Amino acid sequence: MVCSARFPLARLPRFLAGKRAGPAPALLGREVHQYQELKNSSCLQPKMPPCDFVPEKYDSYSYEQMLKIRQKNVFPSLYTYYKKPLLIHQGHMQWLFDFEGRRYLDFFAGIVTVSVGHCHPKVTAAAQKQFGRLGHTSNIYLHPGIQEYTEKLTSLLPGSLKVAYLTNSGTEANDLAVLIARVFTCNTDVICLRGGYHGGSTYAMGITAIGRYKFGVGNGANCHSTMLPDVFRGLWGGSHCRDSPVQTIRKCSCSSETCHAKDQYIEQFKDTLQTCVPNKVAAFIAEPIQGVNGAVQFPKGFLKEVYQLVRERGGLCIADEVQTGFGRMGSHFWGFEGHDVVPDIVTMAKGIGNGFPMGAVVTTPEIARSLTENLHFNTFGGNPVACAVGSAVLDAIAEDGLQKNCQEIGTHLLLEFAKLRDTFESVGDVRGKGLMIGIEMVKNKETREPLPADEMDQIWEDCKDMGLLIGKGGMYLQTFRIKPPMCITKEDADFAVAVFQEALIRHMERTAEK
Repeated sequence: MVCSARFPLARLPRFLAGKRAGPAPALLGREVHQYQELKNSSCLQPKMPPCDFVPEKYDSYSYEQMLKIRQKNVFPSLYTYYKKPLLIHQGHMQWLFDFEGRRYLDFFAGIVTVSVGHCHPKVTAAAQKQFGRLGHTSNIYLHPGIQEYTEKLTSLLPGSLKVAYLTNSGTEANDLAVLIARVFTCNTDVICLRGGYHGGSTYAMGITAIGRYKFGVGNGANCHSTMLPDVFRGLWGGSHCRDSPVQTIRKCSCSSETCHAKDQYIEQFKDTLQTCVPNKVAAFIAEPIQGVNGAVQFPKGFLKEVYQLVRERGGLCIADEVQTGFGRMGSHFWGFEGHDVVPDIVTMAKGIGNGFPMGAVVTTPEIARSLTENLHFNTFGGNPVACAVGSAVLDAIAEDGLQKNCQEIGTHLLLEFAKLRDTFESVGDVRGKGLMIGIEMVKNKETREPLPADEMDQIWEDCKDMGLLIGKGGMYLQTFRIKPPMCITKEDADFAVAVFQEALIRHMERTAEK
């Protein structure tokens, strides 16, 4: 028997809610027994929202044969999720179906890539139509798509950000953005934030400051990482640092007009400028909200002051919108707009093509001209199909009201997850904006020690077994990443919260048995 209602938090024993103050063993036994009785008398398994889409019958190699081919012919570095990897057969909007027809609510969107929905009919039709007309011609010829699309795309950006270079991925876009900044400024040094992920190429590796994405080879010379202004895990944080409906549980005495944490992190950035780089720099690059690092948000006003400091050194400011762009933030179309800044260069990918391999660099005409000093060419960037897909994605975002949906459903999700944070000791922080959410898991809220990997994995597996797919991130892989397609409904959101709550209850039960 299943039901859609969540397990009532008021009925959750204090011990299992992580609020145990050291009860005697007999009391502990009664609380566990109480939990078992409640569990037996309640329908804890959340009911998945209905879906009228019927997937096609799977018709390919067996699951076992797929695993053998994977092991033999695919690089082992391309790892899969879950103990028993999912074999996904078909997708429809916010839903994924495996080879046996099981349905999953996708709350990770192919790593924040599916923006308007799996196989969105507008995007699918545009791609099919263009493939039947002209599949490819490089930039050596004019074709209508690239002009039509870049005009539409750049109309969504402020000021002089009106010139686009279309690429095939976010890594390529960030790689190119740094090159442009160095060529334009005639400077070399680039500053990034620790915890930032900007790509896996040899060049982009230098501006990626997460150790597990780096190899012991020369990469990205003259790149310098500076302290991450993380108001939950960092040295400083307070009660209203973030531009988010949910703040940290850390307290402060700051007024609404001041932020001690922001001021301290700015001092650290100034220290980097004084000690790690020359008088002139090429660029500073940052995501408006860090993605791979688990939706880490900076204090309000931080980026604005950093941009000013960088420009005083002759550098350009690069906004990496690979995960935050295209309406996902809800309140704004671009993440940088929430920081009241206008960058010199904007990079984008992932949601730009709803899964089609696309990326872009947008900058000003003056900065763009610097790349004409020598030949820089891209065979596939801006091909006709990519432009048709990108244009259809922009149409779908506008016509389906997806930015507004991100604002409304994202706020609802954040507030509901915050209730779980206030109930479970293992939920340390809930943060984010729109449909870019992080849930940081801890052993103890006071020390903020990350939840061990095996416990993280079991919660993750439980969510999958109940039909919810979420991601993981953070420096210690201690943060669940909630970043679904932007078309999800409130019913989907409530199901996701119910599943996550049940997974937390199961985690508490396992902890009690140890």
